[in-house]
Amino acid sequence: MISEPDGQIQHVYFPLNSFVSLIAQLSGRERLEVTMVGSEGMLGMPLILGLDESPLRALVQGAGPALRMPAADFGQHLAQSPALQALLKRYLYVLMHQLSQVAACTHFHHVEARLARWLLMTQDRAHSDHLHLTHAFLATMLGVRRAGITLAAMALQARGLIRYHRGDITVLDRTRLIEAACGCYAADCRLYRRVITEGGAV
Repeated sequence: MISEPDGQIQHVYFPLNSFVSLIAQLSGRERLEVTMVGSEGMLGMPLILGLDESPLRALVQGAGPALRMPAADFGQHLAQSPALQALLKRYLYVLMHQLSQVAACTHFHHVEARLARWLLMTQDRAHSDHLHLTHAFLATMLGVRRAGITLAAMALQARGLIRYHRGDITVLDRTRLIEAACGCYAADCRLYRRVITEGGAV
């Protein structure tokens, strides 16, 4: 656990070959992953807005190296670099889009399509076709019952898109998995490419 909701941000993190789930939690035990951060982004974005408090829980989902900087040092670099400010504001826009997309996706799209999208997002950040994710963990991340994850994973496996055994998932056919995912995955990729990679207009 890197941070808890309403906790003070002590450091910013730039994952390299690791990735972190940002999780919203209600007053009870209900939890839902609202976005994921890997080598494409950073943790500690409220500092861009002049706030040192995190609204979400940050849980390391894929262990690996990351760069870390004290929040105070990051603030100094941010104040001295308009280029860094501009890039991180663009990334903040991408995160805002992902948050709204997850809200709509969770409400309107079927579990199988959402699972396919989530596996693709995880694969992108893990830089690997092999993932270790239990049904219980996937159910928590997607905000559904474990039985729903089991049925969705079985359906994807029956179509030859993944192989799943005792928490070990291997992506067998990425192209067809993209086709099985809801359109949210392709929309996220297009937005990141336009706003961050190509530096297009927001």
